[in-house]
Amino acid sequence: MTTLPSVVTAIIVSNVLLSVLGFKNQVFFNKYQFQMAKIKAGEQIRMWSSGFLHVDFNHLFVNMLSLYFFAGYVVYSLGEMKFLALYLTSLYLGNYLSYRYHNKQDNYTAVGASGAVSGVVFSAVLLYPDMKMMMLFFPIPLPGYVMAALYMAYTIYGMGKQRDNIGHSAHFGGAIAGLLGTIAFVPSVLIDSGFTLAILAATLTIAAVIFRRNS
Repeated sequence: MTTLPSVVTAIIVSNVLLSVLGFKNQVFFNKYQFQMAKIKAGEQIRMWSSGFLHVDFNHLFVNMLSLYFFAGYVVYSLGEMKFLALYLTSLYLGNYLSYRYHNKQDNYTAVGASGAVSGVVFSAVLLYPDMKMMMLFFPIPLPGYVMAALYMAYTIYGMGKQRDNIGHSAHFGGAIAGLLGTIAFVPSVLIDSGFTLAILAATLTIAAVIFRRNS
């Protein structure tokens, strides 16, 4: 896993190129971002294209850095084609949950690869339950499932306090896709990573309750 897999390189390059184009060209950005009214009108491409655009360089950097650190684990376990399937499924399901959650808000807009990246992060944690991670501002190693739970807590907060153009609700849908996709591809994680799966599932269940209460 020392060399970045080609499929991950292609995804990162695509995100960087399209996001930078969006930074420089507002018309392009507006045409391909997630925009509720436009999607309702039939512009389904936005369900995909918005996952390759970002609000700014910080948003892009955080998502691509997370992908860089976690994607290799998933590719190593699943292979490139299954990884790509998991990534794209997480992207779409993340945006679908955003569509359902914000369906009554025709002016709702969002961008970001967060749904897809969430799927990859949750998949990696499930595949490698002994994984340790650190936050930049809290340099103490924590179990992967703790970090994933904290990440989802941030997502729940963001869903309730939406004041930016970041698709917080997409994090939730992407995480679900990541877990279900991993179980489908590697059923043995149900036993090998049972405790981690229970923690992640409990976190998502809490998020689902909040999602249903506010949708």
